[in-house]
Order: sequence, then C-alpha cells, then structure tokens
Amino acid sequence: MSGDPKDLKRIGERMDKCVVALKEEFGGLRSGRASASLLEHITVEAYGSNMPLNQVGAVSVPEARMLTVNVWDRGLVVATEKAIRNAGIGLNPITEGQLLRIPIPPLTEDRRKDLAKLAGKYAEQQRIAVRNVRRDAMDELKKAEKDHVISQDEHKRLDTEVQHLTDAAIKKIDEALKAKEQEIMQV
Repeated sequence: MSGDPKDLKRIGERMDKCVVALKEEFGGLRSGRASASLLEHITVEAYGSNMPLNQVGAVSVPEARMLTVNVWDRGLVVATEKAIRNAGIGLNPITEGQLLRIPIPPLTEDRRKDLAKLAGKYAEQQRIAVRNVRRDAMDELKKAEKDHVISQDEHKRLDTEVQHLTDAAIKKIDEALKAKEQEIMQV
C-alpha cells in the first residue's frame, strides 16, 4: 500500500470497496425471491470458451418467484440450461424454445439457516479485509513517523482517524449482514 500515509480518503475508499464487495456477494445469495443477480456468476460453455450467462441471453424477472433467460442463439439453449442446473444453487430451468423459465422454489428452514451462516462467512471475510487495510495504513504511519515524515502527535491523530474509518466500515458490514439475514429468514 504505497502512497501518502496521511491520505485518509484513499484508506476510506479501500475500506468502502470491501463493503461494496460484500453487497455484491450477498446479491448471489438466494432469499426466496427472484433476482437476476442469482445468475450473475454462472458461465456457459459457448463457442469453445466459458462466457458469462448475460452474454448468451437476456435475464429478466417477470414475477416474484420466476426468472427467465431468453437465449439469443438457439444452439446454446441446452448448454445454458445445463450451466444453470449445475451451478449448485438448486434451480431447474424449464425450456420453452429459446426461453428458459426458472421457477424459484421456496426455501426450507434448514436452507435459510445455511444461507444465513454463509452470509455471516462473507461478512467475516470482508471484516478481515477491512482490518488488513487498517493494518497496512498503521504500518505506513509507523514508517512515516520513523522516517520523520510526520510527527509523533500527527501519527497518533492519524491512527485515531484510521480507527474511526475502520469502525465505520465494520458497522456498514454488520448492518448489511443484519439486513441480509432478515431478508433470508423472512417466511
């Protein structure tokens, strides 16, 4: 992490990226409602390579418990269906020509608990990432003080600021986790 050790904005931005990454990971967790983000990470074997699903068809959400994928190339319908089935997210598409209908089954209580645990793991990974950013920033500040770039008082002040940024990022992660757990556990 090179740069100005006093650049708190850069440190805050790195911590905010952890929060954004967590929200993206949460988008892929099923909560019993249809969301196009459920299919974001799926790749389809097409034209001799693996392509993201959104590059072989249009994903839409026509109703609360249904996704559809309109596959553009008729030859990729079977490969797209297979990719969705084998993605490990418990979805079974129904093929109607070039349109795949994907009903979203209701979640069982056990599956909801598993998803809540997984959400917790994602949140902990991002808390660790935020703490790593803090550690890097603190190391930079120590080095800057040792090299007489900043004074001891300024080091202490910046340490406190970095800790405030860390606390704020961890709070955002905890709030996002709480919201996702509530969404998952709703019946």
